Amino acid sequence: MKPLAVIGNLNADLIMGPATPWPKPGTEVILDHDDLRVGGSAGNTALAWMALGLPFALAANTGDDVFGRWLAEGFAATGAHLPVHAGGTTLSVGLVHPDGERTFFTTRGHLAHFSLDDVRQALAGRSLAGGYGLLCGSFLTDRLVADYDRLFDWADREGLALALDTGWPTDGWTEQNRKAARHWLSRCRIALFNEVESTMLTGRDDPVEAARALRAIMPEGAIAVVKRGPEGALAVDGAGMVYKAPAPPVRVIDTIGAGDVFNAGFLAALAADQPLAACLEAGVAIASRAISTHPRSYDIPPSGDSR
Repeated sequence: MKPLAVIGNLNADLIMGPATPWPKPGTEVILDHDDLRVGGSAGNTALAWMALGLPFALAANTGDDVFGRWLAEGFAATGAHLPVHAGGTTLSVGLVHPDGERTFFTTRGHLAHFSLDDVRQALAGRSLAGGYGLLCGSFLTDRLVADYDRLFDWADREGLALALDTGWPTDGWTEQNRKAARHWLSRCRIALFNEVESTMLTGRDDPVEAARALRAIMPEGAIAVVKRGPEGALAVDGAGMVYKAPAPPVRVIDTIGAGDVFNAGFLAALAADQPLAACLEAGVAIASRAISTHPRSYDIPPSGDSR
């Protein structure tokens, strides 16, 4: 199996809810559910790989508080290599609404300090040649983003093919953000965007055409994937062929991090030299399992079992 790595945002998530109506200032609301968990796109992907028993490398950072130590301990030996920065760890508090939608309140915390030097420190001594590296959390890691060109050069020297999942820009898909993402895609081998991100970035309403537009920005032979939630996922390969994988019907419990879990399943199958159609199927199956189980499970049930 080829090496796997994830580079990006790792933080603590506190999920609470359901909350309705929106609380008035100065009041206290008692909620039925709370869950403190490892979060961030990099954290969610790494958790899935760890649950699947796959070897991987994690390039992220933490703060020097109790949350930072808790995050590092959660990844055992992998977490021991994470750089630690003075100050608090980034914390996201998510309020879940009755319709399943969520509102997040996130502190800047340690993510503002995540740098290219941190990436090199976390991945030092790792053999990454011929592998796949997921680059995520782009709009939350400003210091690293400022060094993306050097990061791309470093990945090229290491022989690491980068997959990009920027996440949603905090200020939306402005023309500046579109221009930046297009430039990043020009250096990446795989695009892993959800349907709304893909259509907003490309201006194409049809997901297949959006995938083709993403693919046109990228290097020769690159793959563009569009994650479509309950509709499954699709991909356009380097030859322009379109592949689709439907999602099974499931009882949705928790969609947080679903796209990150898809990324983990897709890249794991790609690293195992599975054909593109099988990679899509793996990503959809694992994500579907994750969002429909509590505690969250990443194993794939027998065919026809959508529990």
